Amino acid sequence: MLKLVSPAISPELMALMMQMGHGDEIVLADANFPADSHAQRIVRADGIDLETLLPAILKFLPIDTFVPEQALVMQPVDQSAPEPQIWAMFRQELRAAEGREVKLTSVERFAFYDRAREAYAIVSTGSRAFYSNIILKKGVVAPDCK
Repeated sequence: MLKLVSPAISPELMALMMQMGHGDEIVLADANFPADSHAQRIVRADGIDLETLLPAILKFLPIDTFVPEQALVMQPVDQSAPEPQIWAMFRQELRAAEGREVKLTSVERFAFYDRAREAYAIVSTGSRAFYSNIILKKGVVAPDCK
């Protein structure tokens, strides 16, 4: 344990975030996501939901500002279904961490799976909310950032 580091951030997850470079993508996947079969690298965060893990990660992970698709979510299969409630939390946490609006880009389910296979890593969480999957593109840390 370290001061000011959430216990939701495992040593493996912290190391992985530090090893990622600008433009690398990390998938935060819900408990139903086929993480093991899609991951190049996987970090298990079983029992930790995204309401806990996302703000802990965003404390350290800068979001890319140079691309239009900075945060991607999986589009519901039923396109007439209302937007998943957890997406409001995603927007709120991204806004709080980045100090700006970060657009969520909705991606068709199988296209999302394809993108996840190419990601630097997948974090498999215990989140049970439907469509609580998000891909984040890592940005840069400014020289004056402390």
